[in-house]
Amino acid sequence: MINKRIVFYFLTIIAMSCQEKVKEEAVSEIKLPYYNEATFTPHWFDDLASVPGGFHQIPEFSLVNQQGQEFTDSDVEDKLFVVDFFFTSCPGICPKMTSNMALVQEAFLEDKDVLLLSHSVTPEYDDVEMLRRYAEQKGVIDSKWHLLTGERDVIYDLGRNHYFVEEDLGVQKDLDDFLHTENFILVDKHRYIRGIYNGLNKTSVNQLIADIKTLQKMGA
Repeated sequence: MINKRIVFYFLTIIAMSCQEKVKEEAVSEIKLPYYNEATFTPHWFDDLASVPGGFHQIPEFSLVNQQGQEFTDSDVEDKLFVVDFFFTSCPGICPKMTSNMALVQEAFLEDKDVLLLSHSVTPEYDDVEMLRRYAEQKGVIDSKWHLLTGERDVIYDLGRNHYFVEEDLGVQKDLDDFLHTENFILVDKHRYIRGIYNGLNKTSVNQLIADIKTLQKMGA
């Protein structure tokens, strides 16, 4: 007669194996949407080849980082990158955003495929020297996290018209209107926007970290 304990043991192993397979399949099916405009309405595509021509991508740009080096779109080629907008003299939301961006830096410290880009919205004040000083104070790793300055109109155009970081839709803005937002934006290796996150909320930032890992698994 077959020992009931042995049968139970093998049935348990089979059940556990099935559960693990289901979990693996569930993880492999996780996908992130693409975003095309400021409402952040999600668009779902099976793969990169399914993304229609003309779908929104971050354009070419040229700025300067805290090391005084030119930083352009070529520097994020084949990289996943996280974007925010701040200013070094900000007494409000920026210190908290910087602390949370530091969590992302720590999570991908040894990963050369992930970069962080923080754009100053007061570039007339935040020159290279100021950004370098801020980077030293905040523990910014130069090769991982780029604090960017440059022409004000270029930075504001990127923030409002290409990263869509502001949430006050329908409100007409010009260059004199100050750009101030807590949002973090996730961009994939093909310069498609794949997520928006509250940079003041650690739960949202943890989701950002998880989504970066998802994109890496997808090869996006």
